[in-house]
This record gives sequence, structure tokens and C-alpha cells, in this order.
Amino acid sequence: MIFSWKRLLSIFAVCLLIPIISRANPGFGRSQLFVNNWKFKLASGHENLLGETTYENWRDITLPHDWSVEGPYSPDNASATGYLPGGTGWYEKDFTVPLNQKGNKVCIYFEGVYNRSTVYINGHKIGERPNGYISFMYDLTPYINFGDKNEIKVQVDHTRYNDSRWYTGSGIYRDVYLVYADLVHISLWGIFCNVNHISTKSADFTVTTTLRNESLKQAKVIVQLDVFSKKTGTKVASSSKKINLAVNDSVNCEQNMLVKNPELWSIDNPNLYNVVTKVYVNGKLTETNETTTGVRQLTYDANKGFFLNGVNTKLKGVCIHHDAGCLGSAVPKEVWARRLRNLKAMGCNAIRLSHNPQAPYIYDLCDEIGLVMMDEAFDEWEYPKKKWVKGWNVGTPSFDGNSDFFKEWGERDLKDMVLRDRNHPSVIMWSIGNELDYPNDPYSHPVLEKGTINQPVQGGYLPNNPPAERLGDISKRLAAVVKKYDLSRPVTAALAGPVMSNETTYPFNIDICGYNYSEDRYAMDHQKYPERVLYGSENSSGLEAWKAVRDSKYIFAQFIWTGIDYLGESGEWPSRGFYTGLLDFGGFPKPRGYFRRVMWSETPSAYIGTYLLRKESFRGNNLHLSEDAWSSWNYKEKQIVRVVSYTNTPQARLLLNGKQIGETKPFDQETFITYWDVPFEPGKLTVEGLDKSEKVICSYDINTSGRPYAIKATPDVTDISKERGVSQIEVNVVDEKGIPVFLSDDELTCNIEGPLRLLGLESSNNSDMGDYKDNKQRVFHGRLIAYVQAIGDIGVAKIRFSSPWLKSTVVNINIK
Repeated sequence: MIFSWKRLLSIFAVCLLIPIISRANPGFGRSQLFVNNWKFKLASGHENLLGETTYENWRDITLPHDWSVEGPYSPDNASATGYLPGGTGWYEKDFTVPLNQKGNKVCIYFEGVYNRSTVYINGHKIGERPNGYISFMYDLTPYINFGDKNEIKVQVDHTRYNDSRWYTGSGIYRDVYLVYADLVHISLWGIFCNVNHISTKSADFTVTTTLRNESLKQAKVIVQLDVFSKKTGTKVASSSKKINLAVNDSVNCEQNMLVKNPELWSIDNPNLYNVVTKVYVNGKLTETNETTTGVRQLTYDANKGFFLNGVNTKLKGVCIHHDAGCLGSAVPKEVWARRLRNLKAMGCNAIRLSHNPQAPYIYDLCDEIGLVMMDEAFDEWEYPKKKWVKGWNVGTPSFDGNSDFFKEWGERDLKDMVLRDRNHPSVIMWSIGNELDYPNDPYSHPVLEKGTINQPVQGGYLPNNPPAERLGDISKRLAAVVKKYDLSRPVTAALAGPVMSNETTYPFNIDICGYNYSEDRYAMDHQKYPERVLYGSENSSGLEAWKAVRDSKYIFAQFIWTGIDYLGESGEWPSRGFYTGLLDFGGFPKPRGYFRRVMWSETPSAYIGTYLLRKESFRGNNLHLSEDAWSSWNYKEKQIVRVVSYTNTPQARLLLNGKQIGETKPFDQETFITYWDVPFEPGKLTVEGLDKSEKVICSYDINTSGRPYAIKATPDVTDISKERGVSQIEVNVVDEKGIPVFLSDDELTCNIEGPLRLLGLESSNNSDMGDYKDNKQRVFHGRLIAYVQAIGDIGVAKIRFSSPWLKSTVVNINIK
């Protein structure tokens, strides 16, 4: 397909039938998880443990593994990465390759190792990869002892632990696969499907399979494709093609298929297909690859915004980092599934992966749940940014980073991101960078002496800093890399200083421009650059930032900072991380999440929060309307309490113990907050959302609680697979009536009997710098979440939660 980006982006239309791998792997051969029976040792400095042969003082671990989150938190560590340590870690695993595999390829595939990893097989160095977010594979075949013991070792050098502006984690923190393949095989990430035409009657697309012959003979290959509707299970298309593959040759095998009456992938209906690819070599079936696919159309218009399958769509997005509180960066898929579903329940329909490629299952989940996403490659290019040490934007920064390997690895890293992720219907744009143009961090330009910049310029023009023109040179090169491997999506970037960037070719080298915290420039830049497609790539959670999208036809998206609280970018000690998320560390909705829901969701919804009035409110000032009001109804008798309701219904009324208090109030279009000032009286407080005829269409209530009395534990699932199945248990402190005690900070102990392990106890308290990996934790706002995981055996596990002054409880989990 050929697109005229310069003339009109409204003709940009993409229709994709794309593989989704339900259990992420390299997409060829016969892959198997390679995560059990590893050993780990944290080295002293850069200590070389390659020659070590006895492992009595090494830990037995199961991957994925993040050693940084094991702590401890310390004010001597850097705030940028959450006051957690780095270091050098070594991993070791013994394994046997069956003798009958001799003559085949044996590869190892890492989804992500943070960072600067070096891999050895039987003492031979086979490769190194400095980028900690990129998936990669090595061929082990030349060094394999078939039918005998093999040893793999991985060195992970994260001694430059303050190399990021947020928490990264350390170690082999994503899954690893061992792959067996015929010498004639599909290449790594070697399947790509691109639709050329779509209508309600048919979808016409091309599947390109990249095949490689590493044998010593020419091969006659047949590629058989069969497409099945995931909804009905019926076959909807098929194709078979014969090719001759010369020795040491690589061929792109293109096959055209027609799907009649296609079921389109969308946010509301993420319809999917299963595609089965079979490879026959000289008449023998050597490889079967089953994937999942989706079909959808994208259109970007400089004046009208974004269209998904021809429907004008506002993207209500959030930015996310890859950690999950106490789990660090080694996060099971089930945890992210719950988090993403909670975000979608808030009205979110878009995710920005800030600021790096993330675990493959994140993309799978977005495909399945119905969330579009921006896939992002870099936060730095050729120079490091400031990394804060004693608190966010406090004191003197350091300048560690990953920029030292950008020149050598940057284009390859970007290529590998696109190849790995281009087959996901949820991915709708490629971002080549975030805030590379932040004024004077590091690039500078004379316009900073006179331009209007809505972010700190930090000294005006600094002629000794790198010239901003470099942004144009690098962005042109990176955009070309993306387009070489995928023309079906636009290239974008998140601009932090558009005034400076507009003086360079940077914004003109990309297809669509994201603006970070620059809503004030939307109108003027739309007028000055009428062919530029604009959106908010990073925004505050304030109402005005949303109105700038809602009330403009040409601004199609916002991505709030941030969707979920994350480790790192911490304030001054004590502070674990950044605390502005719609969800907290444990994945629970915060008040601002409910506030966002009434703005974004089309479903009638209501929420109650309360707080004591400030002095100015007694003087009739009603401007103190908080979007961070917690659902607590415990005050002193007759205290005047401001009750705020976040609701999107035409009217709302407040009831205390079943009786209306105050007047029924209309929806406030300016604030999205309805409020009443009432004297406290214990009991049940209820807000009812009403339609225009005063019919109740939604409600929300809170209750005055008594003293802490018992522990209540509610697992999300009680039956899990023995193969790393996870249950997430919500634990609340309640009073004698079973009402949650919001003010409780009791310390709970978790004890497990049976084939489960405790991954962590997350209370979501940003200022608690204790140990989240042991079995004791204080609740915060009366609750925490416990993560437990199966260890490979079947049976019934008992999880007991206790506290000295509370009635304990036991949860049973069945492992099958």
C-alpha cells in the first residue's frame, strides 16, 4: 500500500489480519517454556561467575525473576528507580537436549532481560543485548551436547542501576523459551499479515511468511494456511503455496486469502480469528504454528481525528509502566489482566506503553479485552536525561542511562520491536520516542530565548548543549526503520517542547504528532500546520485536559499520566513511586479513577467521597471540589463534612440512613462533581444518580464502620492451573457487621499450606518502605491484595490471614 502522508492523512486506512500468540513465543518451531529449575546469585560488583561450578550458595528460583524488588528500600539508593538496588546478577540452568533432536536447531528466546545481558552456553559466549526491554533469540546449536548435560549462564549487569527515570527491575524478568526447529523453518517473528481492502462483505489480505533454509540441500516447501473464526470455530479461508528454497536462502512467501463477511476487531467487539500455519518440507510436516488474528481499519484525519472501522473515536487513554508494586517487573499475566480490565471499567479504551516495549502478553490482553495501544521504543536516544537521586526534580541529578548503546543498537532495537509487535490489532501507532525534545534535557535551540514553552526551559538557550537539529536527523532515520517493516500504521512521537521541535524537521519526519502537556498549543499549531494530525500523548488528569479533547474535532486522544501507580520517579524519602494513577499499586480504583469514569464512561455511574471542609469553604467558597476524595464515613458527631459525588447522570440526590438530605442537584457540566455540606451523623450514606424524570439509574453507598474486628479475604479465582496459575486475594479488615474499616492499619500475617507460593502482599501505601515480599504487611485504607502462585503440583492449598487482635480467615485454592 502507498499512502500520501504529506497531502492528507484522512486517507490513511489500515486493515489488518494479525497474529496474536496466546502464549508468547518467537512464532516458529516447537517452543517450550524454559523457566523452571534456574539458580541465581547476586555478585559482588562486577564479579565474574562464569567459571563457578558449585552452586551451594546460589538460590533456586523460577523465572521470571526481578531481584531489585526484593530490596531493601534505602534512602541511599536513587529516587528515580524507587530507592531500590541494582547490581550484577548471574543465572544458571542445567538441561538436556534429547539425542533425537540432533540435526535440528536448538534456540533460546528471551522476552526481556534488564539489562546489559550476556549469555553463555557450555562456557561459550553466544551474545549480548544491552537493551533490557527488547526480546531476543540465540542459536545454541553449534555448542549443544545432544543427549548429555548442557549449562546455560546469563550475566545481567545492572550496576548502573539509576539508568532510568522510573523503576526498571533487574534480571530475567520475563519468560524464556527453548525452541526446537527444523533446519528449514519460519524465521523469528516471520509471519506478517496486511489487509489491502476491507468492506462489510469481504476482507482481502496478504500473509507473508519468511522462511529460511539452513540445511545443506535445496528444499521443496509447502506453506498451508487455514483461518478459523474464533467465535464459531468454522474455517473461513485457506491457502496453500509451494516454493523451492535454495541452500542458505531466505524467502518471503506471500499468500492471498479472502475472508467473507469479516468480523471486525474493535474496542467494543474485539473479534478474533485463529490462523493455523503448517510447513511441509520435502513432503514432511515439520512445523505447525497456531495464532490468533483480528481485522480492523484505521483512519487518521488532520481535521476530523481518528476513525476505527470508519467510526469517529475519541481515545481515552492512559500511560502505564511495566511494574506492579510489590511484584516489581516480574508480573504474571493474570495480574495485568485484572489491571487492564479495571482500567477499561473506568472508561479507558487506549493504552500507551511508556516508554518501552513491554511483555508480549500485554499486547495479547489488549487484543482480547479491546484496548488500542501506542507501542513506544525509547525514552532516550544519543544522550542521557536527568535521573533524580534524592527526590523527583530535587537536588542534583545523575546522568546514567542507556544512551551509550543507542548508536550501535538503536535501529536494531526498533526493528525488533516492530517485527515482534506488528501483528497485534491493538497496536495502532509506533512511537519512536518520548520527550526527546524536553527543553535543555539535553537538546537546546535559540528559540528557547524567546519562545513560549509551557514546561521549564531551565536557563533559556544553552549553546553548549546538543543542538536540537539532531532531533530531525535521528527521527528521520528511525521513521525509515519503522516503515521498512510496517507501512500499515503511522509513526509518532511524544513531543515535550513543540515550540523548539517546530524549528527542526522532527515533527515533519513523523506521521502524527503527540503533544505532552501542551494543550495550549493545539489550536495555534493546528492553524499553523493544517496537515498535522495532533493528539495528547501525555496529559494531566485534570478536567480541562479532557475538555481539550472532548470539545475539539481534530484532537483525537489523550493519554493520562498515569493509569496506575508505579515504582520510581519517587518523591523525597519515604516514597516508593509516582502516585497519580487511576488505580493504585494493587490495581484497585482510586477516587480519581471513579472521577475519570464519570467523564469517560457512557454507563451511568456514581461515587461518594468525603472530607472535612477547609476554612475558606465556611466563607461560601465552593471551589474546593476534590477528585481525590476517599469513601470514608467516620467523623465526629456534627462535624461539617463535604460530601462529593462523581456522577454523570442528569441529577443526583443524597440520602443518610434512607432519608434525603439537602436538595436534588443537577449535573454540573463544568466540574463533573456534585456536592453537599452536611453535619456528620453515623450510618449509611447513599448517592442516587437520577435520570431527567428522577428515576434512579445508579447508586453508591458507604457506611460508618466500627472498630476492626475480623479479616475478610476474597480471591478472584479459587481454581488455578498447577502451571504457574495465580490467584489474587483481596483482603479487608472489617468490623463486627462486616463493614470495611477504612481507617485500619493493622498488620496481617499470611501463612500458606500446600502447593502455592506467596509472590507478595501489596497494600498500596506509597510511603511504607518496608518488605513487601515477606508474609507480613500492614493494610492501607483497611485493605491489601495478596498474590499467590502454583508451584507445579496439584492439590488444595490453604491461605490463612491472621492478626493478633482480629478474627482470622482461611481461603482454599484448588490447584489442578
